[in-house]
Amino acid sequence: MEEINIYEVVKKLVGEINPVGETNADNKRFENLKVMTELVDELLMDINDIGFRYRNNCQFSMKRASNFAKKFLAEEMLILKDNADNMKD
Repeated sequence: MEEINIYEVVKKLVGEINPVGETNADNKRFENLKVMTELVDELLMDINDIGFRYRNNCQFSMKRASNFAKKFLAEEMLILKDNADNMKD
């Protein structure tokens, strides 16, 4: 049995997000892009919550989750900052 790829499932559920230069298709894809960004925002908030909520916990598994979440967010922030700097006009 083939392993389920969550990313591919979400892409199929949300739909195409890349514009193609045709107004009707791009209007739909823009709405899909808004759905995708809302999902990403919620996921990032969930990850941030884990990083913050369990940061001072003494239990290994909870502290490990917090550290993992914080490291992930820190790495993503660096990538996003670098990309934002490269997008400046």
